[in-house]
Amino acid sequence: MQLSKTDSCFVCGGHNPMGIKASFQTDHDLLCAFSRVTLEEHFQGWGRIAHGGVLAALLDETCIYAAMGLGGQAVTAELQVRYRKPVPCGCEITLFGEVLSHRRRIVRVRSRLVVSGDICAEAEARLFIDRSSSQSPGIPPEQQ
Repeated sequence: MQLSKTDSCFVCGGHNPMGIKASFQTDHDLLCAFSRVTLEEHFQGWGRIAHGGVLAALLDETCIYAAMGLGGQAVTAELQVRYRKPVPCGCEITLFGEVLSHRRRIVRVRSRLVVSGDICAEAEARLFIDRSSSQSPGIPPEQQ
């Protein structure tokens, strides 16, 4: 499996005109990731509320970035999302993800989506790490 960083990614790609353009900070020692984003109106479902699928994509991407410190490329094997509160478009969203455990090439990760101090959605994911790849998604080769 060979994946590579693309600026066209829906969540983190800077050149996708319809994308979210999220920028993540990662701590490879603590195996966690952090981001702040504001969703524009074209990400709404109904009534200016952010679409649940878009929120799931943000949580998924946060999990992937949290696992980057393990090396290789992570892909999602399973994602379980719990929606707690509606998220209005136009408000600042804080995302945080952390690796819970890892064994061989399977990683368990949790991510949270927070608005104004309230957890509005959270996810647990199982990721598969492909260590045969020389590049982690989101990290330019010159920074690896």
